[in-house]
Amino acid sequence: MNEKQNTNTKMISDEKSRFKISDDFERFNQINDIFSRAFWDDSVRNKQSDAFFESHRVQPKGKRAVGFKQKDFALRNASWALSDTFSDRNAHKGNREGFQSWMENDSLIADEKIKIDDQKSFTIEFKKIAKLFGADLIGITPIDKRWHYSKKVNTLEFKPVSNKLPGNFTSVIVMGHAMDKGLVDTYPSALASSAAGFEYSREAAIVTQMTTYIRSLGYEALGSMNDTALVIPYAIQAGLGEYGRHQMVITPEFGPRVRFSKIFTTLPLHHDKPKHHGITEYCNKCTKCADACPPKALPKGPPSYNVINRSTIKGVKKWSANCEKCFDYWTKLRTDCAICMRVCPFNRDFNSFRGKIFWKIATSFLQPVALWWEKKRGIPKRLKPDAWWQMQQ
Repeated sequence: MNEKQNTNTKMISDEKSRFKISDDFERFNQINDIFSRAFWDDSVRNKQSDAFFESHRVQPKGKRAVGFKQKDFALRNASWALSDTFSDRNAHKGNREGFQSWMENDSLIADEKIKIDDQKSFTIEFKKIAKLFGADLIGITPIDKRWHYSKKVNTLEFKPVSNKLPGNFTSVIVMGHAMDKGLVDTYPSALASSAAGFEYSREAAIVTQMTTYIRSLGYEALGSMNDTALVIPYAIQAGLGEYGRHQMVITPEFGPRVRFSKIFTTLPLHHDKPKHHGITEYCNKCTKCADACPPKALPKGPPSYNVINRSTIKGVKKWSANCEKCFDYWTKLRTDCAICMRVCPFNRDFNSFRGKIFWKIATSFLQPVALWWEKKRGIPKRLKPDAWWQMQQ
């Protein structure tokens, strides 16, 4: 099937995605993202928040607390180095690539488009190439502009600017990047933040390589990480997982331990469909992440349309965190916190026998048994950061 014949561009239905959207839905303005607000909103910005960001850019000064020593901060900052370098390359233009702005292309588009006779076969091959470059998961879904920010952020003045994409894209390629479980199990700590940093840095490389590959095939491609559009609904529409109480996508392969990136493209690809495993139903009955959250930023009740503050999207029925409470706790730690990810019952090694058994029980009619067992098990203990370092010896 060639590009003109590609009719597989219909938006994934909300019914299939299990989305509940009200009539007063509004696209989210990225200026209200909590990380953007930390630079212009006096109700969020303070000396602690400035120190939080600065600590990623300076030589580490360790604390006496376990997990926050010089070596822990050193590994964290090193893991973020490539991502930070990439995001700074056009900072003089107000474009923090991968976070508040899409990733500018250095490669040209080939004059000749590769001919694609069998779209499904080509898509299978394409996904293998993405994994060759390092993506752990990949799904493809049609463009759904509802998830695109109404405005993006100019990071010189921290003002909203146009978010019109430079191309007539038809598909979004969503890639998942698995975080190291051992590091995740040490949250909260500066050491644990390395799990996120490693994947952001790998994302920057993988997205750049994949966009170059697509453009070399003769098609448009625009790389993106946290910028441009909300990746969680796109990941769900692309069949990569389901929405959890902690506002993360829970995947069958890695649970919630996944960072996501995306590529907007005109490359004719077969679209995936949302997959339902019963994870959201599990989260309806489980409050382990909310129970373990130190600042009590996570909801314990059912999904709702409640707008908690300006960092909440309007018109989507879902679990929403109080981002102000969450980020304030981050700034006190001077590093990110993902205790909710660590304690999630789906934070397991699903390649292990026990992991496979839990998945089968938790996503079947035996789900009450899994819920009972997890309640009996209690909150999983944190892996002590010093123990993690000893494991490296």
